[in-house]
Amino acid sequence: MATLVAPAKSPVCVLPDLADGLRYVARQPILDLHGRVHGYELLFRSGPDAFFHGDGDLATRTMLDNTVIYGLEKLTGGLPAFVNCTAEVLTGQLVHVLPPSMTVLEILETLEPTPTLIAACRKLKASGFRLAMDDFVWHPKFEPLVELADYVKVDFTISGAVERNKLIQQLDGYAVALLAEKIETQEEYQQACEEGFTLFQGFYFCRPVLLENHKVPVNRLSHIEILQLMRSDSIDLRKLTRLLKRDASLTYRLLRLVNSPVCAVRQEVRSIQAALLAIGEDVFRRIATLAITGELNAGQPAEVLRMAFVRGRFCELAADLCSLDPTEQYLLGMLSLLPAMLRRPMDELTPSLALRHEILQALQGANLPESSLLQWLVCHEHGDWAACDAVVQEHRLNQEQLIRCYAEAVLWAEDALHFST
Repeated sequence: MATLVAPAKSPVCVLPDLADGLRYVARQPILDLHGRVHGYELLFRSGPDAFFHGDGDLATRTMLDNTVIYGLEKLTGGLPAFVNCTAEVLTGQLVHVLPPSMTVLEILETLEPTPTLIAACRKLKASGFRLAMDDFVWHPKFEPLVELADYVKVDFTISGAVERNKLIQQLDGYAVALLAEKIETQEEYQQACEEGFTLFQGFYFCRPVLLENHKVPVNRLSHIEILQLMRSDSIDLRKLTRLLKRDASLTYRLLRLVNSPVCAVRQEVRSIQAALLAIGEDVFRRIATLAITGELNAGQPAEVLRMAFVRGRFCELAADLCSLDPTEQYLLGMLSLLPAMLRRPMDELTPSLALRHEILQALQGANLPESSLLQWLVCHEHGDWAACDAVVQEHRLNQEQLIRCYAEAVLWAEDALHFST
């Protein structure tokens, strides 16, 4: 068990042991104007058996311990980590376990800008940390901190357009990037762009404006046909090869994945048949699904694909915990983001999927045992710990084992995304 000990002058002494080494961590992406991930905000929970009761110091200390155990670069894929900080953390020394070049320290809106806090932030900025004003509402007393800040985060759920416009005018002349929080729809994203925001946090990219009265492109239908084919107990290799030959890009992606560390095949593979013989059908199905999903996501933000990988791998890993079919759960997790990829409502897509009725219902949001893992993960993505607990209780899941599966799925997805593009 790794423990962080603060220097003698710090009021923080030792991080408590939590859940036999388990760490409750979720991450929310922050995207730029081009849909690329700029960084992740890391969300934390104090332990497995209690709701988060607002103990910000404990949550932040838990995060710091996580960086030692997992490595910050693994939690964020090497991108900047946005971390909520209390006054105790900012004025103490424990935050220095974080790599300054990869860390953005978020100054909570509840903090009083005392001379001690301002001086501490100056030192942190001089050390290479970046600073963000979280849930920011203008007040003259915050000016010394705004002068140091690199980001100003504005919550769209608690601010109106007039209020935000006034705030932007007040920030004129400050060298800060404007970050819009709680952006959940494409319309909100467009509004934030028009107002001058350049960074965005929320799940708007998973709720895009859907296209109406347009057919799904033919090559996308063939990809779905391949997914259906791989749901059979035994793959018709001849038919699968014929389908893959129609799409050179998909074939390239597939072979590249098979030859990558994601699959860990030691011999070079040059054909679909050789790939199947080298890795076996089960692994082949998963790798092929990765490649196909990558093609389905063409033209959409890569973060959608990353989330699909995490969802698929998580559902697959956790399936054995509740006597579900891992292969079926993998497809459920991956396909849950098809509407974001194809910009079609799920009810238009499910008729084309040759899946069990219960899985089709799960894709459309039905509350079934088959959908329990996906439900838990969606709540986890939002950092909604109370909803996570409710799913665990209703379906009698093991929260600690789910957390382990999630951590493994995140790391696996980073490797998968690297080799799928």
